[in-house]
Amino acid sequence: MSTAATEVNPEPDAETPDDVLVDVRGLKVHFPIKRGVIFDRTVGHVYAVDGMDMQIRRGETYGLVGESGCGKSTFGRALLRLEEPTDGTVTFDGVDVASLNGEDLRRKRQDMQMVFQDPMSSLDPRQTVESLLLEGMKAHGLTKDGKAAGERLRELLKAVGLPPAALSKYPHEFSGGQRQRIGIARALSVNPRLIVADEPVSALDVSVQAQVINLLEDLQEEFDLTYLVVAHDLAVVRHISDTVGVMYLGALVEEGAADDLYAEPLHPYTRALMSAVPVPDPGQEDRRERIILAGDLPSPANPPTGCRFHTRCPWKQDTLCDTDRPQLRTVELTGVPGTHRVACHFAEQIHAGEIQPHEVDPELTAQMGLDGPDGKDIIPVSVVHNPVGGP
Repeated sequence: MSTAATEVNPEPDAETPDDVLVDVRGLKVHFPIKRGVIFDRTVGHVYAVDGMDMQIRRGETYGLVGESGCGKSTFGRALLRLEEPTDGTVTFDGVDVASLNGEDLRRKRQDMQMVFQDPMSSLDPRQTVESLLLEGMKAHGLTKDGKAAGERLRELLKAVGLPPAALSKYPHEFSGGQRQRIGIARALSVNPRLIVADEPVSALDVSVQAQVINLLEDLQEEFDLTYLVVAHDLAVVRHISDTVGVMYLGALVEEGAADDLYAEPLHPYTRALMSAVPVPDPGQEDRRERIILAGDLPSPANPPTGCRFHTRCPWKQDTLCDTDRPQLRTVELTGVPGTHRVACHFAEQIHAGEIQPHEVDPELTAQMGLDGPDGKDIIPVSVVHNPVGGP
């Protein structure tokens, strides 16, 4: 099996401008940590998103996965400028969204809408469904013809599987799945081209999740939509996504076509995530590799040096892993397409079996070096990991 690596490629693969709707380069979102009695001073930052490169093609569904706290939702909100980027660019159809302000930004948001995770808290309980749907349409001048606006509302409800009578009701009168359908209808009301769906089914029952996922797929075909689906449920992401990106502590560690990434995960973190997905065949479930990661995600306020996964990685090596941060790059491996990229120094050797996993020994360390008045660390300790016998 060939294991020759190509050169590091920190930039996304070049594509024609007509193919790419969203082009993200070097996006960073850092939140300051303040401390002080009279005057606040910045004593550190939370590196929620720290160097994201991504391209989303027109009409595709990009699934962004990772464990809680890795920065997925912050990234999705930063695309829409609901969170202000610290650095980097977000180009939407040739326009740098990060450079827009005031009226220009408001107009551009008609093309970019969001479906939020909690359908109850994202809907105003004091407004009827009709008022909720008309609000965005009025803001973008889409209700000048009252009769046409009313017809549009009925079409939206029909598209998401709700009756016209729902227009006069309030959010508390619906089930969780129905409220999420209202949230989807609200996002569709202004004719967007991109929808960021932040954990759109995580708050719903399993039986309702499938209905909402199928609804999103039908609406994509009907309205020619592009999706960024943020989720931690790998089964949901595989079902709906064309391309999947795996995020860990503020940056992508692997990216590829959904079928390719699930068939041949290259990054140790991705392999661990895939091994946690239940398999319906009991015999296969008993035989397959299980990778159990010790401990929690390190603090984004004090991320590890080098590869940010090295504190939990069973394949960590003594060189490069804890000193050099790997870039997202393509690899030359038999059966792995050129669109599959991974941020790991030793992806080829791990894939070929030249590097074997080892035990990871947990130890307690402070998350940040911020001293309190008594000289003690003001941030609680957490569990990080070093290989057995390591320093």
